[in-house]
Amino acid sequence: MAKGYWIARVDVRDPERYKDYVAAAKPAFEKYGANFLARGGDYHRLEGGVRARNVVIEFPSLQAAYDCYNSPEYQIAAAIRHEVADAEMVVVEGV
Repeated sequence: MAKGYWIARVDVRDPERYKDYVAAAKPAFEKYGANFLARGGDYHRLEGGVRARNVVIEFPSLQAAYDCYNSPEYQIAAAIRHEVADAEMVVVEGV
């Protein structure tokens, strides 16, 4: 079974409230087996637009990645994130 990945690019507008998003998202990430491969850190633009924060999260399966995003637990966190950050997020299937 292929793993699933969230790839997110984020500009945080309110760093203090973003901490609330991180705390609210934690139960969903734990429930669905999220493994953070990249979270913030140094980056270098090769092509196209960039955002200040880049995140790659691995899940045990593509379905787990979808289920985490759509879970009631994560949707509470997502509502906070929408208030304090601008982001693009995709779910991709691993090879």
